[in-house]
Amino acid sequence: MPLFQNAEFFISAHHLRDLPPATGIEIAFAGRSNAGKSSAINTLANHNRLAFVSKQPGRTQLINFFSLGNDCHLVDLPGYGYAKVPEEMRKHWQLTLAAYLSQRLSLHALVLVMDARHPLTPLDRQMLDWFGPTGKPVHVLLTKSDKLSRAEAMKTLAAVRKELSATWGNCTAQLFSSLKKQGVEEAEKIIGAWLVRPEEKSE
Repeated sequence: MPLFQNAEFFISAHHLRDLPPATGIEIAFAGRSNAGKSSAINTLANHNRLAFVSKQPGRTQLINFFSLGNDCHLVDLPGYGYAKVPEEMRKHWQLTLAAYLSQRLSLHALVLVMDARHPLTPLDRQMLDWFGPTGKPVHVLLTKSDKLSRAEAMKTLAAVRKELSATWGNCTAQLFSSLKKQGVEEAEKIIGAWLVRPEEKSE
């Protein structure tokens, strides 16, 4: 069964005060605008429209929560780095994302989506700088990997893994393609393990 097969929209939040109570387990997805974040979520859910996909970057302007049952949530964060977003809104999301990533108690892990052709942009590094000090795990999906040759993709993956390990630690990375459905099982295994509560692991 796909990882987020039973995901259902739960709530959207514009401000931190609008967030639901910090209980259960939250797995957040973040990524630069047009990096393929919404497509990755939809692929993992086997659902074409769970997360909104747009050819116009910067459309996700809210923190969107999707219920997975058992007090677990997938959290779709606003895409960042889109130049045409008004400065006031950009500052608002910068402050909101920084606070959410660094302070949210129920946030257990982060899936950081990067275009395999342009990984570890300055804004990707900023996200890692905000989240890294929490010590919680990060998994990087290098999306659109089908746009690269196999050799180029493997070289990129090795370089990204090396920098993640050297700079932030507790990070994993993989190649992923929503179009070709590549890397889905690997992502499901890693992310799925985060959704298992400690008491359930011992059963």
